[in-house]
Amino acid sequence: MRIGIFGGSFNPPHMGHLNSLETVLKKAGLDRIHVLPNSKNPLKVQVEGPKPEQRLEMVRLGLESYGKNFVVDDREIRRGGISYTIDTIREFRKDVAADDLFLIIGADNFETFNQWKDYREILKDANLIVTTRPGFEIPSGVDDIPEFLKDQIEEADFNFIELKTGRNIQFLSLKDIEVSSSELRKKLRTGRPVQKELPLAVESYIRDQGLYRPLTDRIGDQLDFTKFCGNVLFERKGINVRGFDLRQMSAPAEYALVASGTSTRHASSLAENVVQRVKEEYNIYPQGIEGLDEGRWVVLDYGSTMIHLFYDFVRQEYSIENLWKQAPDLGLKDPIVK
Repeated sequence: MRIGIFGGSFNPPHMGHLNSLETVLKKAGLDRIHVLPNSKNPLKVQVEGPKPEQRLEMVRLGLESYGKNFVVDDREIRRGGISYTIDTIREFRKDVAADDLFLIIGADNFETFNQWKDYREILKDANLIVTTRPGFEIPSGVDDIPEFLKDQIEEADFNFIELKTGRNIQFLSLKDIEVSSSELRKKLRTGRPVQKELPLAVESYIRDQGLYRPLTDRIGDQLDFTKFCGNVLFERKGINVRGFDLRQMSAPAEYALVASGTSTRHASSLAENVVQRVKEEYNIYPQGIEGLDEGRWVVLDYGSTMIHLFYDFVRQEYSIENLWKQAPDLGLKDPIVK
């Protein structure tokens, strides 16, 4: 039996996931693919969304008509805590030979595969199947392989790499299905149609469970919330903290906050403190976070309030306040400074 492992957050599971599963099963000649929703991704920041058990149920519903070749596997959720792929592979290896075990990942994850825990051990215990997604191309030669992997290569062909570990890496092209989980969540929160991106059973479950509701429903007074976040930024020594009322503008949010850090690390720290304090006060996470690792420009998406945090040099470069020069300034003041 040639067994595939296909893990992820599945937040929510969509037609892009299903397309990938069907294509890999057929092209790679697998007998069965285990689909594993994770408990917590170690490389992603927590965002507002369904519980792990709800993501598991959505995967079950999405795959219920796709046949017995796909197995919904709950072991990572049962295990709880942070889901490390190496732990899951070690469990599979108790019953499956390394030659017959295939870890399926997207080309975007392949580029950062060296950030995975014990990634070299993974390359000893399982083969890799790397699927291309829109914007990513199959490597055309050794020069296109990520640097961290080059010392592992025994032999390389156009879409197939033999590793010194005895395992191999195969690249498979998918039909381009433009589905982004983050964009899909935004559509769900704003009531836009999603029938082309989601299986009907998953869409019905989301509606019945009230998942991906706008955060505004839980925040209450959005202006008070924006000022609360502003005060957190003042407390953490944010530079030039400003707020804007965007309700009279054509903008994706009602309010915007902008502040700077003295370094990229300070900018990321400002974001982390806002996330922590908002969770404590309002019991919500942002519905999206971008740029936290780099710290040059971090965006926290709280629905009707967008928070932009910059390394100060980058803020000057982009002059983002010019976008809102027609919007009323909230006149935020540091509550400690008299």
